[in-house]
Amino acid sequence: MEKREFISKSPSETWDIGEYVGKHALPGDLYTLYGELGSGKTQLAKGIARGIGVADWEYVVSPSFTIMNIYEGKFLFCHVDLYRVTAGEVDDLNLEEFLDTGIVVVEWAERGLWWGNNIEIHVENTGENERKIVIIK
Repeated sequence: MEKREFISKSPSETWDIGEYVGKHALPGDLYTLYGELGSGKTQLAKGIARGIGVADWEYVVSPSFTIMNIYEGKFLFCHVDLYRVTAGEVDDLNLEEFLDTGIVVVEWAERGLWWGNNIEIHVENTGENERKIVIIK
């Protein structure tokens, strides 16, 4: 298991870290994001979108009410937010179908069960504007 840690001191630095992740992403990658409300998970997702070439990456928003948004870059970017979903409803989303042609990024991943090949990303508030971002492959 490989572990990388980053410190972000602003939303733009979080985008840069996400862009790094996105530039190394491959179709079939499942990113499970963990962190408190307001920790920066959506900012990280924006950066991942930028990294895979989503043209309007700055308009990536948390799909809290729609549950899932799909964007196109070098490959599909499926952005999921499980904040309003119960554990039993996660299977109904059929996320594995999106892994054939793209990546899946899941916010509030602790609300689902994952099949082992996911890449965990933990985002932690460590100060007013500072975040610790830990990626575990």
